[in-house]
Amino acid sequence: MSRAVDSAIVHSGEGALMAKSGRSGVQDPAALKPWPKRPARLAHAVVESLTDSIVSGAVPPGATLPVEPELCETFGVSRITVREAVKSLEAKGLVRARQGSGTTVTQPEEWNLLDPVVLAATVQHDGELVVLDQLVGVRSALEAQMAAQAAELATDDDLREVERLLDLLDEEIAAPARFVETDVFFHDRIMQASRNRLGRSIIRTVHTQARSTFLYNGTPDGHSCEQANAEHRRIVERLLARDAQGAAQAMTAHIEAAWSRRRIPHPDIAS
Repeated sequence: MSRAVDSAIVHSGEGALMAKSGRSGVQDPAALKPWPKRPARLAHAVVESLTDSIVSGAVPPGATLPVEPELCETFGVSRITVREAVKSLEAKGLVRARQGSGTTVTQPEEWNLLDPVVLAATVQHDGELVVLDQLVGVRSALEAQMAAQAAELATDDDLREVERLLDLLDEEIAAPARFVETDVFFHDRIMQASRNRLGRSIIRTVHTQARSTFLYNGTPDGHSCEQANAEHRRIVERLLARDAQGAAQAMTAHIEAAWSRRRIPHPDIAS
């Protein structure tokens, strides 16, 4: 959100509050409906900007954030909005606010990488692919476990739906953009069949943020889609055979091979 737009929204809200108090000259203050609380998106915009500055290293660990009036001036927002933003940063583990000491940026080990805003910024600035490599490792371990569970717990309807998606992927090999989207549904359908709600929730959180960057997606083509679907087929074969160990191994092999095909060997800068 631009500073000008942000300021306009803030002033609009303040004007409405003035009208309610009768100082604006409005004859019937009750006709106006000011916000019951500050709009969340104002603080969210400040949080996203500060998170990016922290994660990128522009504001390094141990540094102190500017004082409240300076943040208000920088973002063109009120003190209430700044305070909401700082509280949100604290909840994400990015800063620690102490009376008399200011608000200090914490060490990266304290950041909550499962928070969507923190994870999105971390992935965006992961020029060495360290976090993405770790993310793929977590995804591989969890999805392998869920593939094994699906082999044991999937209903016949679950398996028919997984097969249907596999056939659809075959049809979309020559259309990589559509293939990539259906691929997400394919993996998610197996996770649903595992009945592992927590594992699925974790994967959906980290994978959604990873897919927002070119560093993770690469540039899929027909050949890579064909390879991926051959690997998908091996997973489905093990699911249909109710082979838990085989399904887990096939899933691990697929996720790791697919990442090795997409991974940029030595990116010069973060995307």
